[in-house]
Amino acid sequence: MTISSNKPDITGRDDLEALLRRFYVAAFTDSLIGPYFTEIARTDLEIHIPRITDFWERALFRTAEYRRNAFAPHAKLHAAIPMRADHFGRWVQLWRAAVDGRYAGPNAERAKAVGERIAISMFRRLNGPEATTTGDGPGFVALAAVGLRVA
Repeated sequence: MTISSNKPDITGRDDLEALLRRFYVAAFTDSLIGPYFTEIARTDLEIHIPRITDFWERALFRTAEYRRNAFAPHAKLHAAIPMRADHFGRWVQLWRAAVDGRYAGPNAERAKAVGERIAISMFRRLNGPEATTTGDGPGFVALAAVGLRVA
């Protein structure tokens, strides 16, 4: 749980859009996962932000329609250059930092927990159910700030 803060909680779509823009600034410039966004997927944020905001609005508040296949683009990226546990760990690290940098409260905590569950699920779906996130398998690089926990 986050210690008491003067930061607001995530309350709706506008907050999610601001959060996602903050996250993608960090993700695009990150040396480990940035190339997936900028070089492989060539993500256009102005197209991506409304879609991913729908996804998160649905995940947190059930107030948006999201009918896209969230797995398909990740499978395509994974086919181009396999995504390892350290990639997902960095995603979680950046996601948590983006949330904590701007928000505090039950919805912010839920956003972090949902993000972590999604990362673990996506990692296992791409790499097989026996793929490890605990640091004892091939390709895992522990991150000092956050480790992927077993869901």
